[in-house]
Amino acid sequence: MSRHEKKSSEAEPSALEQRSVDLVTRLLKVGIDGLGPFDSAAEVARAARAEHPSTESAVHAVVRQHSRLVAGNGFVTGLGGLLTLPVALPANVFGFHVLAVRAVAAIAELRGYDTTKPEVRSAVLLTLIGADATDVLKSAGLPTGGRLVALVTSRVPRPVLMLVNKGVGFRLVAKFGARGLLRLPQRALPVVGGAVGAGADTVMFRRITKNAEHALPPLTAGAAQAVQGPA
Repeated sequence: MSRHEKKSSEAEPSALEQRSVDLVTRLLKVGIDGLGPFDSAAEVARAARAEHPSTESAVHAVVRQHSRLVAGNGFVTGLGGLLTLPVALPANVFGFHVLAVRAVAAIAELRGYDTTKPEVRSAVLLTLIGADATDVLKSAGLPTGGRLVALVTSRVPRPVLMLVNKGVGFRLVAKFGARGLLRLPQRALPVVGGAVGAGADTVMFRRITKNAEHALPPLTAGAAQAVQGPA
């Protein structure tokens, strides 16, 4: 291998790493904290709680609301077909995951989790990658299991959480590429691409929220105190 090739191969992982870190940073900032007119997850949770009598009915309302938003995002970004695909596909993928993060974080808030806590924010990210979350937790040396309560009720060192977030970012960046290639033939057709985008995004979103509802159950009093920390 030449010196130039060696330098290039060494630069690729760091570029991917930076993309992964940038992605999760943006998802957390916009999806959980909100940006401009885009309400934060806590605000979404408060609005749902004000309109619905029980926690679970509020959770279902958040899922329904964001399902409509996800479908609309997928439809609009797929309308232009091949001509707009280079711009529309990245916008669609990022928009989808921002909405997914906000929905999951709102569910977490409704069930007693504090989404300002770094452990809870990492748990929200982990729900985006399904079964891959086990591998990410294992590689960070954290307990694995079907639920994330063990993570959010622990005091995890910040470098470990950064490793978790980076692991999620790696998988999402890889998934972005694969997802775009799989849907490319259908999305290349104007209008048809919109319908394909809306349908596929809604199915994927429902899968994520169902995973989140299982992985982040309502906190018990003891678990809630552990998450909030000592008074």
